[in-house]
Amino acid sequence: MIAASHDTEDDRPVGAAIRRGLMCRCPACGRGNLLESYLKVRTSCPDCGEVLEHHRADDGPAYLTILIVGHLMAPLMLWFFVAFRPTPLTMIAIFLTGTVALSLALLPRMKGAIVAIQWSRRMHGFGAGDVVHD
Repeated sequence: MIAASHDTEDDRPVGAAIRRGLMCRCPACGRGNLLESYLKVRTSCPDCGEVLEHHRADDGPAYLTILIVGHLMAPLMLWFFVAFRPTPLTMIAIFLTGTVALSLALLPRMKGAIVAIQWSRRMHGFGAGDVVHD
């Protein structure tokens, strides 16, 4: 059984969906808020009514956040230490604050991106309403 809407790649473009997800907007319309609270995904879009409860983000957003923050902060820490030779407490104060702030800012955006990818690729029930041909 093949879904008819799977024949066209343009009906749910992954790039546009990811951009919308990174802005924490509905991957379908781009207008409604994707998140109900800090990390809780709405059951449906308040603007277009797209059902969003099918998502299975699990640990993906946390993994991506750690990956990005680690790759940004590690070189900065090395450069800062070599350039300024700060005390350990100064390093901890600056980079702990930066790491926590960046992680808190990125985590909901990564969740939005993961949900958007799942929506655009019709994963985990996001394509359940599609017309199916034998």
